[in-house]
Amino acid sequence: MSKRGKKYRESLSTYDHTQAYDLETAVNQVLANAKANFDETIELSVRLGVDPRQADQQVRGVLVLPNGTGKSKRVLVIAKGEKADIAAAAGADIVGAEEIVTRIQKENWFDFDVVITSPDMMGVVGRIGRILGPKGLMPNPKSGTVTQDIAKAIKEVKAGKVEYRLDKTAIIHCGVGKKSFGPEKLIENINALMEAIYKAKPAAAKGTYVRSVAISSTMGPGVKVAYSRV
Repeated sequence: MSKRGKKYRESLSTYDHTQAYDLETAVNQVLANAKANFDETIELSVRLGVDPRQADQQVRGVLVLPNGTGKSKRVLVIAKGEKADIAAAAGADIVGAEEIVTRIQKENWFDFDVVITSPDMMGVVGRIGRILGPKGLMPNPKSGTVTQDIAKAIKEVKAGKVEYRLDKTAIIHCGVGKKSFGPEKLIENINALMEAIYKAKPAAAKGTYVRSVAISSTMGPGVKVAYSRV
């Protein structure tokens, strides 16, 4: 096991990492321990009492965080004709069609964070599904990135839309803002995400749904949260 850095070990000594704290205390502890010389991302990790191997117990969704993510996302729109014009006017960073797909295939080009397309272009986008899929970039109707309303989708991404989904270990990891947001905005974002996760509870889920909650910064240790639904 690699040895933790000095700042990390110092941060870990400032609180009881076995104890779960109320949300406000936990957020303030994470912010106090975010000591890197850049604006660290604050991440929420939620372990759920579901079986990720079962199709009827998947948890996935999207929402626009009240205070955004603090990260500027480069949006690629794969569209033609009028929809391409709409995308450009709505603020898409890159707009194209087959030529973009070819560039991704031949040049391994990934200078974008989100891909949005319209249903009529999915046949074209499907050609690079095996490339985009593993990187989490494949457009999907459930995440709102395959849509007829291209302008709305772009606006939501730019406003701070995030996608949350269960991983193989039944944990959801999702960024909820930056250190510079301060505690109030981070707490508001966390409560919004937690409410979305509660609403996404599968009907097939049994027993305790939310097993544990923790928050952390990019370089700092995690802090357990005794989360109570607001």
